[in-house]
Amino acid sequence: MRQPSIPTTARTISGLILVAVLAAACSSTATAAPAASTPPAASTAPVASTPPAASAAAGVLVNMATTGLGPVLVGPNGLTLYTHAGDSATASTCTGACATAWPPLAVPTGSNATGGTGVTGAFATLTRDDGTLQVTYNGLPLYGWKNDAKAGDTTGQGVNGFSVAKP
Repeated sequence: MRQPSIPTTARTISGLILVAVLAAACSSTATAAPAASTPPAASTAPVASTPPAASAAAGVLVNMATTGLGPVLVGPNGLTLYTHAGDSATASTCTGACATAWPPLAVPTGSNATGGTGVTGAFATLTRDDGTLQVTYNGLPLYGWKNDAKAGDTTGQGVNGFSVAKP
C-alpha cells in the first residue's frame, strides 16, 4: 500500500512546484507591466520635443552632398534632387510620363520637408494635379531622376530643362 502513496506524493510536490512557478511568473508579470508602461509614457513627451522627432514629423529630410557639379540637395535616399525650369512655387509642369521619369519628392498630407546640415533654404509644398503634396525648395518643386542609381550621380543635369537643386 505504500507504493501508491509515493507517486501521489511526487504528483503533489510536482503540482506545488508548478503552482509556485506559475505564481512567481504571474507576480513578475504583474510587477513588470507597470514598469514597462511607465518608461514609454515618460519618454514620449521628451522625444516629441527633440529635433529628430520634429524631423520625422516633418515628412522628409533633405540633405546636402558634394558632387562633380558642387554641392547639391539630396533626398532621403541619398540621390540628387532636381528642379525644372518651367515650374513655379504653385505649379509643377511635370506630369504623366515626365513624373514617371522625374519622380516628385512627395510628403504625406500635413507634412513638409526639413533641411539637414548646410541646407538653409525655405521648404514648402504644393498640391499636384493628382492630389499629392510635392516638396518645394526656395519656391521650386523638387524631383528625383530615374537614371540616377547611386549617391553622387547627376545624370539628369540639363535634361529636358532639369537642373540639380543647389542648397
